[in-house]
Amino acid sequence: MLLEINPDNPQPRLIEQVVRRLREGEVIAYPTDTTYGIGCSIFNKKGLERIYQVKQRDKRKPFSFICSDLSEVSRYARLSNMAFKIMKRCLPGPYTFVLEASREVPDLLTTRQKTVGIRIPDNRICLALVQGLGSPIVTTSANLSGEEPVGDPREINRCFAGLDLVVDGGLLATEVSSVVSLVADLPELLRQGAGDLGWLQR
Repeated sequence: MLLEINPDNPQPRLIEQVVRRLREGEVIAYPTDTTYGIGCSIFNKKGLERIYQVKQRDKRKPFSFICSDLSEVSRYARLSNMAFKIMKRCLPGPYTFVLEASREVPDLLTTRQKTVGIRIPDNRICLALVQGLGSPIVTTSANLSGEEPVGDPREINRCFAGLDLVVDGGLLATEVSSVVSLVADLPELLRQGAGDLGWLQR
């Protein structure tokens, strides 16, 4: 099912409709500031299992998730002064930051090293969904594992039969976020994607 939402001024009534479905355990596709993501509430274990099936993804590769702001990030991850300053400067934006996970994070979303990837995308729809839900949502690009992401919501609706809802926020690029680890004393680039990375060399 496709649900069109205005990307510049998301309609509160439609946002609440999607939030209600997330609370009921549904799995959705939604726009971010890079490409479309597939997700559910981070506390929806069955939903997480379904996303692994939809993407045909190795369960040893945990998903990242979206927070609404840095105060929410601090609930789910340990933030050093360095990490806080970098994230405050870069977010919202097209970055995934790897941090040491707190005990609040479900085991399915942490690596063996107990780290987690967190995003705050510069996209009004997905931030409105997270704010409305009151907890983070899983984010993983709308693609089969190893294939290019899909930026057309109608194509996502056609190709991914395991989704309950596709939020149509318009055509998007098929970029991925840049992934930066903030676990150690210095930031480490793990994957180059969208966004300016000049600050890494400073």
